Amino acid sequence: MISNLNSSNSRFLYSLNSIEKRLNTAQQQLSSGKRINVAADSPDDVLPLLSSRAQMESAKQINTNLDRTQTEVNAAEKALQQASNGFERARVLGSQGGSDLQDAQSRQTLAREVEAVMEQMVALARTTVEGRYIFSGDGDHLIPYTIDLSQNDPYSAYAGATTNTREVQHPNGSRFQIAKTADEIFDSTDPNSNVFDSLAQLRSALLANDGDAIRAANERLNEVAPHLERMLAYYGTVQNRVAAGVEYGKKLVLDIQTQIAAVESADLSAAILEQQQAQVNLSAALQSRAQLDRRSLFDYLR
Repeated sequence: MISNLNSSNSRFLYSLNSIEKRLNTAQQQLSSGKRINVAADSPDDVLPLLSSRAQMESAKQINTNLDRTQTEVNAAEKALQQASNGFERARVLGSQGGSDLQDAQSRQTLAREVEAVMEQMVALARTTVEGRYIFSGDGDHLIPYTIDLSQNDPYSAYAGATTNTREVQHPNGSRFQIAKTADEIFDSTDPNSNVFDSLAQLRSALLANDGDAIRAANERLNEVAPHLERMLAYYGTVQNRVAAGVEYGKKLVLDIQTQIAAVESADLSAAILEQQQAQVNLSAALQSRAQLDRRSLFDYLR
């Protein structure tokens, strides 16, 4: 039996296949821009690449969470800033009402303004982001407070969750809390930190046209004011931590992308050179093969 695939033919086909493989690899690198397109291109680099990609996806998700958290924290800080401003307005109203120059009618007018501040506080306690009450702790679907000025105690009991486990992960792996509940901020069990009660006390004193009670209410407002400022400062600190986390996360993703690119990206100059060289080698091999004596044993036996 005579086989066409003699040793010479086998060597030629092997060499041709090797050249075509080099050419295909170079062309694939040029079209994709990557040195590694399938696992066989560099088996030793596959696991590190997969690990880096998983790390990058995790970092991107953390960044997405931080972006959403930043929106929430900014809304909370803005609400607390408005609450602080409103509370300062109430202190001014109380100072005016405590003057002996005020009569019952003018104090009634001041009481209406204090009521507006009280309603504003409840509205701020009910701040929402993406449909969630951000000051209701873990029960962010619950309205934390309502107000009814026709009642002796105009504020409802806190209706949000008593637990507040909201926290966010920093790209470095640490976690930190991001929120306070409305009862912590506005309705503390400490009388000297209770915003709602201090405003209600001032309103009642103004409506009663009781100078001494008004002045006592003013003293309590002065005691409560630092608490509201501490709450505002808390959210300012959280804002800074979230903003720092966002920047850290962006840099982390960029660093990981750089690491991945260093492993899998193709050297385009080298790929072009390899493509050109492979094409030259292929052309030379085919021309050389075409010039070989193609006569077989049967040609000599004719």
